Amino acid sequence: MPKSGRWHRSPSDFGETVAIRRPWKAIVPKVRALVPLREHLLETRDVQECPPYGKLAKMSRFIVKTCHMRGKSDVGLGSNYGQFRIISVVSCVLSRSDQRGTRIRAFMRQHQTQATCAEDRQAATALGTDMSVQLEQRIRERTAIIGIIGLGYVGLPLIKAFVAAGFQTMGFDVDQSKIGMLSAGKSYIKHIDSSDIKSWIDEEQLTATSDMSRMAEADCLLICVPTPLDDSRDPDLRYVEGTARAIAASLRPGQLVVLESTTYPTTTRNVVLPILAESGLAVGEDFFLAYSPEREDPGNPDYSAAGIPKVVGGIDEASGELACMLYSHAIVEVIPVDSPETAEACKILENTYRAVNIALVNELKILFDRMGIDVWKVIDAAKTKPFGFQAFYPGPGLGGHCIPIDPFYLTWLARKHGLNTRFIELAGEVNSRMPGYVIFRLMEFLNEQGKSLKGSKVCLLGVAYKRDVDDPRESPSFELMELLQKRGAILSYNDPHIPTLPEMRHYDVPDLESIELTPDFLASQDCVLIATDHSAYDYESIVKHSQLVLDTRNATKNVTEGQEKIRKA
Repeated sequence: MPKSGRWHRSPSDFGETVAIRRPWKAIVPKVRALVPLREHLLETRDVQECPPYGKLAKMSRFIVKTCHMRGKSDVGLGSNYGQFRIISVVSCVLSRSDQRGTRIRAFMRQHQTQATCAEDRQAATALGTDMSVQLEQRIRERTAIIGIIGLGYVGLPLIKAFVAAGFQTMGFDVDQSKIGMLSAGKSYIKHIDSSDIKSWIDEEQLTATSDMSRMAEADCLLICVPTPLDDSRDPDLRYVEGTARAIAASLRPGQLVVLESTTYPTTTRNVVLPILAESGLAVGEDFFLAYSPEREDPGNPDYSAAGIPKVVGGIDEASGELACMLYSHAIVEVIPVDSPETAEACKILENTYRAVNIALVNELKILFDRMGIDVWKVIDAAKTKPFGFQAFYPGPGLGGHCIPIDPFYLTWLARKHGLNTRFIELAGEVNSRMPGYVIFRLMEFLNEQGKSLKGSKVCLLGVAYKRDVDDPRESPSFELMELLQKRGAILSYNDPHIPTLPEMRHYDVPDLESIELTPDFLASQDCVLIATDHSAYDYESIVKHSQLVLDTRNATKNVTEGQEKIRKA
């Protein structure tokens, strides 16, 4: 019970005392009498300019406080005056009347009555509005709360984009260490500054939590969870399904849910929608659903989350329009498509396109190696053609969350439809063989010096899957490590962005820390294997002090001395 007696009775402006003990129906007429003011309220910018709005704000706070003090979430107001009516009127007042509006609206949403969805829709009709109109209003005015589920390399940059656009955000993650760091104003992703996160926390633009029941507080929920493959190379949607169930447990009328995780076509409609429908709410009427694939490129300074065009496909017209409106506030360009399936297939096409072209140059690398031709010089010459050619580059294997995985989503889906995607499957096989090919070439080069791989000291340079990032997801370096250890090599590594090796789902990662690349250390290694071409490396110095350098990224192309020590694979 609060110390102040302020909430023991209604504000005197209403000319009547409404004690806490009084039936809730005594409050309803007051709210009902002020309902007509709502439409005009939506057009006003300052609730304090008109006394009746101020009265409504006071009464609204009284209703919420009374509900809180009674400690009940099932306070009945009758089917004709369900709590949806109060939320509809009160939320639009409180969002303008004071800074506590956001918290109070969230409390109201968490403590809705048990009125049926049909009654809610009837109440919305009686108020001359519907769920989509209310959510559209909040999105347009940037009073909608944006919830991001999954605070990794996709979710955290997305929060940055929405905060920059003026929205209040909530971040959800089951990893308590991430929540702790964010709450302390610290970043765990290199290209997101800790100073930004501290500012978001201090200014209450971000609330980080592992409490999934609080998802009811958000108006829009964006799902950014992992979608890996299982041991059989089939899609593993347990994180998507688990998140959908968590949302369904607290799903309320007026929420927009958008899946951003990379997946195969039909996931939104056939996997996510049925789970959300278990809540008893109707899509397109009570809640809204869309798919918009993430296009994050970690470490790319030219394309942040806000600067990459967004493809959006709604499960229905209203859902698509709301999702497009939401992203249009934070993203440079929004491209609406006719369905979630089109948006899902778009993402698969983008990544499969890259996978098959990388497989092409990887296979050419093997052929040209046998012929004594430098594949990188061939590509440099070919890309001078101003049309009809785009350069792709070979490497020790595919990395990142999307490109090594997405083609297998497509082949799995094709098998379900009785088809074989032979071209895509072959590309996957070629790319999957690359780590083994690198180790084979390493053994050949060591043999030339009269050495066996077993017992040789090998330092792996680069654990991140691409240059200048701290993202190790699906990095081929982990498979290289496993192959080296199985063949008896004495392994060490260096990565300026990953000081200790993280745990990985599919690999038995050794307990190692990044070793400083001193001249003495480099000289002690039988081979230095460049797996990731970080720009922080001094390749001249590395080649100068090493006995043998195996370059899988053409990182040493500009090295002028010691070329006789360099081998490529």
